[in-house]
Amino acid sequence: MEEFAKEKGVPIAQKETIKFLEFMVSMKKPIRILELGTAIGYSAIKMYKAGDTSPHITTVERSEEMIKLAKENIKSFNLESKIEIKEGDCLEILESLDEPYDLIFMDAGKGHYNHFLPHCLRSLKEDGIIIADNVLFRGMVASDELVKRRKITIVKRMRKYLELVSEDENLITSVIPMGDGIAVTKRR
Repeated sequence: MEEFAKEKGVPIAQKETIKFLEFMVSMKKPIRILELGTAIGYSAIKMYKAGDTSPHITTVERSEEMIKLAKENIKSFNLESKIEIKEGDCLEILESLDEPYDLIFMDAGKGHYNHFLPHCLRSLKEDGIIIADNVLFRGMVASDELVKRRKITIVKRMRKYLELVSEDENLITSVIPMGDGIAVTKRR
C-alpha cells in the first residue's frame, strides 16, 4: 500500500505518524475508533492490526475513487466486518454520528479540523483521545516565513484548531513535531 500511495501520489499518513498511531492504539486499547479521511485504508488497517482488542473502526471518506481502493485493501486483509467506511462529507457524517469512540484520528480536510472538533468532542468517550495529523502543515503553522500564499487559509484554520484545543480549560493537548505535526488531545 505504501508503494502504491507513493506511485499514485495518494496522501497517506507518514511512517512516523503510523508508528505513533500504532503505539497509541497498543497503549489505549480502543474498542471503537473513528477515522476522518480514509484514503486507501492504510491507517485504518494499521490501527486495527496494532491493537489486540479487535477494535471496530468507522472511517469516513468522500472520494469515490479512494473508497473503491480502500474497500479492496480492507477486503485483502479480511477486515470488512471490522472496518466500516462511511461514504460522504466528514462534517455531514460527524453530525449524524451518535456512538461514542475511544479514539478519533483526524486526517481529512486540513482546513476543517476546527469545524470537526465540536462533533468529535461530542462523540468522544470521557476518557477518549483525539489524534490530529498534519497540524504543523509543512512547518507553515509554526513559522510565518514558511507560509505559501495559496495556503494561507489552511494555515489560519489549523492555527485556530490548535488555539481551540490548547486554550480550552477542559482539554489537555500536546503538539508533537513528528511527521507533519501531531496534536493529541484528551479531556482533563
